Amino acid sequence: MEELNEEKVLEVRMYFFVPYNISPIQQAIQSGHAALRYARMFSAEHPEVWDFVDNHETWIILNGGTTNDERDFDNVPAGTMNQIADQLQKNDIMFSYFIEPDLNHALTALCFLADEKVFNYKDYPNFVDHIIETSGQNEFGNSFPIETIKKSNEELIAEYPSIYKSWVREMGGIKNIFLRELIKGKKLA
Repeated sequence: MEELNEEKVLEVRMYFFVPYNISPIQQAIQSGHAALRYARMFSAEHPEVWDFVDNHETWIILNGGTTNDERDFDNVPAGTMNQIADQLQKNDIMFSYFIEPDLNHALTALCFLADEKVFNYKDYPNFVDHIIETSGQNEFGNSFPIETIKKSNEELIAEYPSIYKSWVREMGGIKNIFLRELIKGKKLA
């Protein structure tokens, strides 16, 4: 009997960042605005949007901190929501946003889709855990010293470049690595 080579169907979630200082119901409403814009912007060319709507539908609304329009103020740093939007754009992540006219045109929601390789640490461990779990040895055939777990990702990447490249492929690419770092440690709104 021939075995089927079916790929695992990955769970997908829609992540949102909203300001900390609006009410929970407003956070949900602003997220809804951003989600509808996401669907309008990307569904025609990206079937994964409709796959999300038909099969997943999980929203994770995170505290995005502050929001402002840095263009309106001299010497005022961008709010954290504005910084997140800049990071998403810089890393070529498909995202949408909503600016609420009734809140002085503030950026009130950002959203993007992420598959489970971004948030499932059990099946898709961090790089250091991946190093230890997959090989138990370094590139030179030696066991990993305990100090390995104390090193920064930058140090580990420099020390184990081929393992890093393999891990990035398994994680679905550098965009997923970026999204994993973006949401790490963020609190629910």
